[in-house]
Amino acid sequence: MLKGGVSKMPRVFNTTAVCIPEKHYMVNLDSRLREIRQLVDEGKYFTINRARQYGKTTLLMALNQSLKNAYYTVSLDFQTFGSAEFRTEYTFAEAFAGAFAEGFEYNNPSIPGRLRDLADGLEEEHEEKKYTLRSLFRKLRSICAASDRPIVLMIDEVDSASNNQVFLDFLAQLRAQYITRFQQPAFQSVILAGVCDVKNLKQKIRPEGEHKYNSPWNIAADFKVDMSFSAADIAGMLEEYETDYNTGMDISMMSELLRDYTSGYPFLVSRLCQLMDEAVSIKAEYASKKAAWTKEGFNEAVRMLLSEKNTLFESLIGKLHDYPRLNTMLETVLFTGRTFLYNSDENTTDIASMFGFIKNRNGTVAVANRIFEMRLYNYYLSQSEMQETELYRTSLQDRSSIKRKSRVYMKL
Repeated sequence: MLKGGVSKMPRVFNTTAVCIPEKHYMVNLDSRLREIRQLVDEGKYFTINRARQYGKTTLLMALNQSLKNAYYTVSLDFQTFGSAEFRTEYTFAEAFAGAFAEGFEYNNPSIPGRLRDLADGLEEEHEEKKYTLRSLFRKLRSICAASDRPIVLMIDEVDSASNNQVFLDFLAQLRAQYITRFQQPAFQSVILAGVCDVKNLKQKIRPEGEHKYNSPWNIAADFKVDMSFSAADIAGMLEEYETDYNTGMDISMMSELLRDYTSGYPFLVSRLCQLMDEAVSIKAEYASKKAAWTKEGFNEAVRMLLSEKNTLFESLIGKLHDYPRLNTMLETVLFTGRTFLYNSDENTTDIASMFGFIKNRNGTVAVANRIFEMRLYNYYLSQSEMQETELYRTSLQDRSSIKRKSRVYMKL
């Protein structure tokens, strides 16, 4: 039962899949949507590439809804494409045509009959190995030409196209469409979303030096929207929670704590809130939401977070194994205090930034947030090689202070 005795399905903090305003406590996305809407209105093609669980899919779904008053939108997810559908140009073209037609009609139920017929025509049977990207884009141009509204194409999880040359050929077609958009019909805007940017996909497919940075997506506009949560963003979300539960929390203090420890990383903010709401509040020493939403309750949530396994931390540790130079850089930063210049042209720095592990602090590399610092610190100390060092023995003697050598703030 919520405050005031109102019986309704309560909202919760969500850390899996998409956040829905009616079901989940969320930060207000309006300012971000306005910034992105401006890019769309200007006809920009761009990529939203941010770290895992950074709110990309939630933002795309909110954008899809906000654009419907002026545009037809098509929202696709490359995660729904099987590996066989990326195998050749022909299988990809047919798979994309089917997904586009379905998404176009589902997202825009009131489209005119003529336009619906053209969309249905995308799925017409073709002779084996005849449905090329060229023929696909010819049909897409026909749809754009016949449409009574501009069309915006959004594709989520483009990382699923990694190591597929056909995806780069697809991007080349989009690039050609963009370049000739004043002479031929084209999408109003194309938005790709994923962790990797297209340059990195190019690196994975063509590692040879002469091809490394020859990206077919060099027409993309810069995406500078800050997707991290500010203290004000977090406070707005907590105010909605407080309206429902009247815990008496100090919203200003709590929002600053959450921002301080997470640097606004959306998953980490939501997970700490979720732990205070659902786990700390039922522990014997707290036993209420009122006691959980305190500094002591927050510290308990941090301890829980640092000790649990979750998909974000599993990805973090997995990338250390996949990228040895990244592993070496992070370990060196944490345990020696050595300074690395932040240079986005340097491959290791670029990869670490793309994965959300580091940030630019006054021109030098720093671990992205205190939660990551502490999780990595504990991980490295658990390694058998580290346990033979003097640093390990010193760290065990004082786990709750600022480590002189490691420079990681551990006090809770």
